[in-house]
Amino acid sequence: MALLERVRTLIRANLNDLIDKAEEPEKMMKQLILDMENQLMQVKTQVAVSIADQHMLEKKQRESAEKAAEWMHKAELGVEKGQDDLARAALERHQGYVHLAAGFEEQVADQRVQVENLKAALSKLEQKLAEARAKSDVLIAQHRRSRASLKASQARIAMGNGSNAAAFERLQHRVLEGEAVSEARAEMASDNLEERLQGLDREDRINRLLAELKARHAAK
Repeated sequence: MALLERVRTLIRANLNDLIDKAEEPEKMMKQLILDMENQLMQVKTQVAVSIADQHMLEKKQRESAEKAAEWMHKAELGVEKGQDDLARAALERHQGYVHLAAGFEEQVADQRVQVENLKAALSKLEQKLAEARAKSDVLIAQHRRSRASLKASQARIAMGNGSNAAAFERLQHRVLEGEAVSEARAEMASDNLEERLQGLDREDRINRLLAELKARHAAK
């Protein structure tokens, strides 16, 4: 049945894959939900029709079985009355209804299978529709985040190309060079200060020695 095949296609649909492949996920999800709702209405209608057909076939099967039993009773009555020709005719009618009842019984069995298949498809489609409605916003949000992450990654890759890397290296070199110059200046200033302090210390020693010499000379 074409209807069941369409329903199976919708049931097998992977919502995540559909959204990932869609250029317009929101529009696609709305259309998918609308398709499911339309198919759901068609399946419900078909289930009702199939159940009605099943009841009709069951009724015809019962009526045929009742007719078969009725003609069998007439055949027995003909035998009791010694009217074999009437009994034979009744048995022929009996056999006709027996075959008819058997045919309806087969149709009823087939119809029951079809009804069960339609009911199962209806139940699964209802579940799929509920899933689509519940997941629609979440899946679309996930898709948006995924695309945003992809664009961010592409931007980082673009920033890491050759020209940008060279510019970064030049900037880094300048920073390191500036740090080296500052350290050298600080070191030179420190050396100059130490030399001045050492000079003062020598001058103090010389002054002390000179004073000692003067004192010894004055004592003579």
